[in-house]
Amino acid sequence: MKNFTIAILLTAAYLFFSMEVNAQEKNPVVRSNKYTIVIHGGAGTISRELPDSIKQAYLSSLKKALQIGKDILAKGGTSLDAVEKVINYFENDPKFNAGKGAVYTSAGTHEMDAAIMDGRDLSCGAVAGVEHIAHPISLARLVMEKTPHVLLAYQGAEKFAKSVGIKLEPQSYFDTPERLKQLKEYQKKLKEGKHGTVGCVCLDEYGNLAAGTSTGGMTNKLPGRIGDSPLIGDGTYANNKTCAISCTGWGEKFIKHTVAFNVSALMEYKGLTLKQAADEMIYKQLQPGDGGLIAVDRKGNYATPFSTSGMFRGVATSSGTFKVAIWK
Repeated sequence: MKNFTIAILLTAAYLFFSMEVNAQEKNPVVRSNKYTIVIHGGAGTISRELPDSIKQAYLSSLKKALQIGKDILAKGGTSLDAVEKVINYFENDPKFNAGKGAVYTSAGTHEMDAAIMDGRDLSCGAVAGVEHIAHPISLARLVMEKTPHVLLAYQGAEKFAKSVGIKLEPQSYFDTPERLKQLKEYQKKLKEGKHGTVGCVCLDEYGNLAAGTSTGGMTNKLPGRIGDSPLIGDGTYANNKTCAISCTGWGEKFIKHTVAFNVSALMEYKGLTLKQAADEMIYKQLQPGDGGLIAVDRKGNYATPFSTSGMFRGVATSSGTFKVAIWK
């Protein structure tokens, strides 16, 4: 009888504990009603003489992307969901160098990279060199959530995509007249033009940070070249202790300086503010023209430094800020 009573008590305790755990998983933190989202659509040589119609088209796209993320966060959605959906929008917009608008390699093909990171526990996923994936950022999230790995590349990434039900697109899906013209002009001039990448960083109402980046890389890049975007700590990073970062620019420079992680490290180990840490990496460690980054810290502060002539960007907050910009 005594053993039976103990068993009953243990079972009751287990059920109670399980209910508590489930409740915590569904409501991990009380909503603060405070959020911040920052986006970018690439940094580089963006002339102020840009025709007004083109300028307005870019600003309109930035506003639409920003509104998608803002709506998700305002309704209590997670930073991860907001990051993914915003970047999905960019990947569908041929004006930006990601997904449908990915630039051409020197061989006339498209190879895309993406990464996403969850600041809660440093979970992350990335894909590199994928040639048939309409939304590389979504595949990167599945790598994070469905595999024990961080980075899958080329055929391995696409084989995984098929295994989880993602449709592979023909290379022609990514072709756009503007990008082909850009490739031909580049090959004639042999001069790098606009650095193109898209990214999003968020702080949600639960106090969690997330970052994501997606890109077609550099125009005329060698097939097989991988930049900073899918490399955790170089072009993408998120840590609830500090901040979330997405970089854009000359990828090799960002890799050499481990830019994204170092912004976080300067905050955690040296006590710098987000702005101080971001400025240190963009303006002091990198060279003028190398690129820029977007970042948000655990308190909702944000930074968007860049050393190029322009950077497509936007920010929205729970306090009412909603703005997009191209130049300083």
